[in-house]
Amino acid sequence: MPIQWFPGHMASARKKAAEAMAAIDVVIEVTDARLPEASSNPMIAELRRFRNRPCLKLLNKSDLADPEATRAWMDFYNRQPGVQAVAISAKSAAEVARIPALCRALAPHRDDGVKPLRMIIMGIPNVGKSTLMNALLKRRVAKVGDEPAVTKHQQTLDLGPGMTLTDTPGMMWPKIDFDADGYMLAASHAIGRNAVIDEEVAAFLGEILIARYPARLAARYKLDAAATAALDGHALLETVGRRRGCLVKGGGLDLEKAAQILLQDYRDGALGRISLETPQSRAQMIAAAEAARLQAQAEEDGEGG
Repeated sequence: MPIQWFPGHMASARKKAAEAMAAIDVVIEVTDARLPEASSNPMIAELRRFRNRPCLKLLNKSDLADPEATRAWMDFYNRQPGVQAVAISAKSAAEVARIPALCRALAPHRDDGVKPLRMIIMGIPNVGKSTLMNALLKRRVAKVGDEPAVTKHQQTLDLGPGMTLTDTPGMMWPKIDFDADGYMLAASHAIGRNAVIDEEVAAFLGEILIARYPARLAARYKLDAAATAALDGHALLETVGRRRGCLVKGGGLDLEKAAQILLQDYRDGALGRISLETPQSRAQMIAAAEAARLQAQAEEDGEGG
């Protein structure tokens, strides 16, 4: 089932962000390093390109992501005009401390001491914007929580001499084009639980983990590595459920509880450093989706003829 999630307050957030963009020098876009492109809101790129604003693209939660995949994404983004990509963990004070200087390098005209360097933090829900904001300001000014859409209002604060920082609510976009993106976002807790079915999301996540990280699964849940690689997503859920004693009255499996265990283990990094997409896997996904679209169009045209 395709996943879509665009709460009403996000339309208002987009309008306010577009208005703020006119007075901004640098856009700081925060993404999830485990799924950088799936967690990149296309409306943000549209807004900054319209205003011709440079972008510091932060691949946050890099401490949870596969380092090899992160390096590939850094190369991918740093080839794009007007973009500088940096992998960080917003929980690392040293890594966060680099950000103002990186922004100044993207807007050298603001080194004249006349006007402040004006930055805006943007991104989808639950990628760590509030944690980053608090770390930059070295005080708690934004509410932090492991739930999407915690921040509801835009605010601008002085970062230091000659610098201002605008924080924006997490923004989704009206239609997620690729089903896989919706599932990756749900697995990473960027989408509200009321919009998803945990078992379906966990089974999707399981398919990726089996294909790319079977040894991590085997180690975490004490499984045979070869047998793990032969499972599909639903069978993995059943296996995790049995291993963790997820039972309902009568002895049946509680697959919802098993799904929540797998999802939480991924979100917390208990499975190790994992990335759900790479530039190569994304190109393959897009090509497959286009091929499917063309096939469906051809069949429709054939029926019409």
